[in-house]
Amino acid sequence: MAGSIAIIGAGSWGTALAIVLAPRFQVIRLWAYESDLVERMRRTRINDIFLPGFSLPANVEPVADLRSALSGAEIVLGVMPSRHARKLYSAMLSHLQPEMRFVSATKGLEHGTLLRMSEVARQVIGEKFIPGVAALSGPTFAREVARGEPTAVVISSEDQALAACIQQDFSGPTFRLYTNDDPAGVEIGAALKNIIAIGAGICQGLGLGNNSLAALITRGLAEITRLAVAMGGQERTLSGLAGLGDLVLTCTGDLSRNRSVGVELAKGRKLEEILASMVMIAEGVESISAAVELARKFHVDMPITEQMDAILRGGRAPREAIRELMERTLKNE
Repeated sequence: MAGSIAIIGAGSWGTALAIVLAPRFQVIRLWAYESDLVERMRRTRINDIFLPGFSLPANVEPVADLRSALSGAEIVLGVMPSRHARKLYSAMLSHLQPEMRFVSATKGLEHGTLLRMSEVARQVIGEKFIPGVAALSGPTFAREVARGEPTAVVISSEDQALAACIQQDFSGPTFRLYTNDDPAGVEIGAALKNIIAIGAGICQGLGLGNNSLAALITRGLAEITRLAVAMGGQERTLSGLAGLGDLVLTCTGDLSRNRSVGVELAKGRKLEEILASMVMIAEGVESISAAVELARKFHVDMPITEQMDAILRGGRAPREAIRELMERTLKNE
């Protein structure tokens, strides 16, 4: 059993990770921004906002103070929304130590810099020391992980020894980790599958059938792979858990927040109204502008992503976007 881990971010995924990792660590400190939520979690042992219905194990300590969360931590696991990653790593900086190992479990891209989440962590922490950073990704619905349903994920780092160490520390009877040395491929797959999932929700909301969904997933994977490879990733990564696996889950599962956004868009609801009604963030909406900019920067053809951007930020009607995709110039697969 490992010593102490700090989980920074008590959304549904961070809370589920605290639950599934509890047998693997002596102490887990679960940091949340909302001090009132922390107080309730301490009192009731339940995250009533983000993961109701699941009790926190006895060795999970909810905290609202970063210094307390990080004190003595051997591993720092970042599970914050992508929009908050830089400021949180900056706020943590004075409490971080070179011997700590860092794992990013946030799926998204930073607006403006176009950086992946592990790159954000490395850049900020690098002001103090050179950190060991790995990325955790794969097909994971938080509620299923918390229920103890068998789940397989990827831990990716160019430092293979670090990835192997995290693999040993995190793996258990219901949570299996595979190592990977391609964080670029893993994190691009993780960020862009959310955008394709919005398209999958649109297909459902418009009443389209399985043919349409299968085409969307397959062609979506093709354009995600093109971008990942252009950015230095490995094609084989996108056929694995962090690519195809996560894409299929997010495009077909009823628990997918991004898919739900697409369903509501197809019904004619405004994006602002949909987001205002959601408790948790749909990262595909957060990442769309960065994805489009990356496609332009690396000269990669990403028609589905472009149409999702036109719907989300340009107000294009979903049926019009589908017509545009179907009437593109014919080409080889």
